[in-house]
Amino acid sequence: MVFASNLIRLRTDAGMTQAQLAEKINYSDKSVSKWERAEALPDVLVVKSMADLFGVTVDFMLTSHDQWVPVPTKTSVSTGTITTVVQLGIWTAAVLLFIIFWKLGMHLWIIFAATLPISLITLLVLNSVWGRKRYHVATVSALVVSILLLLYLIFIKDNVWELVFLAVPAVLIVWFSFRIRRRKAKKDDKV
Repeated sequence: MVFASNLIRLRTDAGMTQAQLAEKINYSDKSVSKWERAEALPDVLVVKSMADLFGVTVDFMLTSHDQWVPVPTKTSVSTGTITTVVQLGIWTAAVLLFIIFWKLGMHLWIIFAATLPISLITLLVLNSVWGRKRYHVATVSALVVSILLLLYLIFIKDNVWELVFLAVPAVLIVWFSFRIRRRKAKKDDKV
């Protein structure tokens, strides 16, 4: 009950719904609801990630607080704006390089094909930092395709079907890799 009470207070003080909290910690809103009804407890790693999210210690979340002291609010940063500024910076640098080479008499359109994987790697890192793990599958898939496209433009250039034959299984591998989950051991499985 103590954990449930603390979780409800921290979540509501942060202005989050159960669904928003669930998304941030990569769990279902049903799990958050069970925790808040004191029907279940999350594992220690989840408690730690929620404590970090709310800016408190694990001890704070697990101990009773007779007198509720509001948690100091963290200043929020617009993660979407930061991501956009970083992406615009990468593409601006690519355009600048293209213009410099153009002025030198070289038309290197391949710069833009090389910028795409760089942009996607940066996006993947930023999504990891911001906790937007649900975008990882799409970002990694796009990264794989962009790398194959770059290799195609550098080396092959003849037959686009070769790119398709490589891209389809590569994207399938990415999608299935992200579906791998650790399953809980049943009583019969334990030795």
